[in-house]
Amino acid sequence: MKILYHHRVASKDGQYVHIEEIIKSFKKAGHNIILVAPSMGENQDFGGDGGLVSKLKMNLPNWLYEVVEFLYSFWAFAKLSMAIVKHKPTFIYERYNLFNPSGIWAKKLFRLPLLLEINAPLLEERSKYDGLSLSALAKWTQNYTWRNADYVLPVTNVLAEFQRAIGIPEERIKVIPNGINKEAFIDTQYPNQLKVDVSDNIVVGFVGFCRDWHGLDKIVKLLSLPRNEKLFFLLIGDGPAVPGIRKLAEDLGLKDRIHITGLVERDQMPAWLQSIDIALQPAVVAYASPLKMLEYMAMGKAIVAPDQPNIRELLEDNVNALLFDPSNQQSFIDACQKLATDEPLRKCLATNAAASISEKALLWDANAETIIKLAQIKSND
Repeated sequence: MKILYHHRVASKDGQYVHIEEIIKSFKKAGHNIILVAPSMGENQDFGGDGGLVSKLKMNLPNWLYEVVEFLYSFWAFAKLSMAIVKHKPTFIYERYNLFNPSGIWAKKLFRLPLLLEINAPLLEERSKYDGLSLSALAKWTQNYTWRNADYVLPVTNVLAEFQRAIGIPEERIKVIPNGINKEAFIDTQYPNQLKVDVSDNIVVGFVGFCRDWHGLDKIVKLLSLPRNEKLFFLLIGDGPAVPGIRKLAEDLGLKDRIHITGLVERDQMPAWLQSIDIALQPAVVAYASPLKMLEYMAMGKAIVAPDQPNIRELLEDNVNALLFDPSNQQSFIDACQKLATDEPLRKCLATNAAASISEKALLWDANAETIIKLAQIKSND
């Protein structure tokens, strides 16, 4: 098939991983990709913030930035139209974004199927965290885009409730969680990146952009408690909480028992994950399908994660993870302590976590196959 892949992501971060991996899987299956997207996202290193787009968002008042977003849809529609006329794709695959109905306009004009990947309810998310000035326009674009897609593909069942709430019928909703690149995270052996001898240690690890509300300072304090002399903390990433974590480790005389990598290139992530015994998912939004949690699972780690509906779609307490009460940070620490002192439980959870990847088909290749099947159904209607 010829697949017209449309997105509006200008930064090269976790969002971009999803884009890159599903494109790889489409290509691996023999399909051709026509990409319509901001060129700045393609031309920067991993961790890039989108350059001009980021500057506009920081410096323009909300209402004006939202007008610019909506006006971009007309430019995107023109690019989509030119790509469709030139390449004659079988269907459009779009990553949903707010103020961006251009894919639906192209679908309607050229009578092409459109499958819409949804990673967040952006109307609600941006209203809560950024504030929306043009809320009526934002609501219209979200509802219009969701309702007019041939299939909506939310990453969790929790997220699918937002589509059900506006009347999208169940037969047009297909939940597709994030996945794993099997070659990178399961089939390949990597040299150990941690240049500290931790062969006698239990390594507690976190991946991501760490903030104070993750509570990782409590992991440092955990290292100082009796019975925890063999604990070592590996933080793979960066973030505003890092200076405080470093200082606390120095104050407690533990700086030799923590290692903070800073930003890690995407292709180095599996190698760093190898060193971890206990993998932390301290917090996650209620509707997300966390990439790092799936990577922990694929690498066979004993996982500590919040006990909430979207997480329970993939993890079961005391089967392939230990789940804690997200409203009680002490329960997070207690779960870490339990795993630190119970080797048989660690090994059991790790083994089951790895097995869950194949049991639940949590692979980008499987996701691509599902998408193609849906597109074929629609194309044959």
